[in-house]
Amino acid sequence: MNGIRAIAAAAVFRSRRSTDSTAMPPVLKRLIPATFVVLWSSGFIGARYAMPWAEPFTFLTGRFVLAFLLLVLIILVIGARKITPRHALHSAIAGMMLHGVYLGGVFWAIAHGLPAGLMALVAGLQPLITALVAGRLLGERIGPRHWAGLMAGFVGVVIVLSPALDKSIGVTWSTLCAAFIAVGSITAGTIWQKRFAGGDLVTGTLYQYLGAAILTGVGSLAFETQRMEITGELIFALAWLVLVLSIGAVFLLMVMIRDGEMSKVSSLFYLVPVVTAVMAWALFGEELTLVQMVGMALATAGVALATATPSERAQAPTRARASR
Repeated sequence: MNGIRAIAAAAVFRSRRSTDSTAMPPVLKRLIPATFVVLWSSGFIGARYAMPWAEPFTFLTGRFVLAFLLLVLIILVIGARKITPRHALHSAIAGMMLHGVYLGGVFWAIAHGLPAGLMALVAGLQPLITALVAGRLLGERIGPRHWAGLMAGFVGVVIVLSPALDKSIGVTWSTLCAAFIAVGSITAGTIWQKRFAGGDLVTGTLYQYLGAAILTGVGSLAFETQRMEITGELIFALAWLVLVLSIGAVFLLMVMIRDGEMSKVSSLFYLVPVVTAVMAWALFGEELTLVQMVGMALATAGVALATATPSERAQAPTRARASR
């Protein structure tokens, strides 16, 4: 039990007195964005291992149910604050959009032939859409520097994914529609989470997976045969996606959504195709050209431009003078 307690405490940082992330050590807080990008990017690799062995909605339902049960265990071990019925409902709705519709659309489109690179390109629209919506609904100010960073990031993503764009097989109205619904859903889900959901992050995420599991479970019963062939690759993918993505990466995302501006948080998604391309090159021997590397540098620069705060740029000369 002590071992479980240690793992749970390391996976989910929370204070017993407060859920305010300002209690987190500054060094750890600065590592959250980079850690999130790496973990989130690995999800596409996990999906590649899983899709040959299971139908998309069936697989996602199993993933969400396992994540829900794991969170129940974590709550029993480390404890978690209860949330109001209103916040529980809003968390479930956010989970349906963030996990159920988004991942359901992504997995369904890829399973029906849409190239993963094209799916990632459509997903690259998400930061731009979020910036537009966040400015109107959340009152966030999107300045010229931020827009320049968003556009540079999108161009960089296009360059990185350009080799995959020649593959036209599987590009149909239905797969493209599923891709755009997925992107719209994660945008709506992040804003819903920011605006309406609240309370303890652990308990809130528990209700997110409950809502997502109900949604994909209905989709599995309505459209699939619940086929799932148990193989080593499927078990590995399921374990990885539950532990690393559904618990690790999603908690980091919830912390960033709660504490940051939505447009800045969403701009991190530009780095996901970049990191995924490097992972695919290392694991599967996929092509990684000099042009793609230039695109990676441009996307990274765009994210840096979009997420940098005026205080950070103003403090840099001050620190430099102080060190002289």
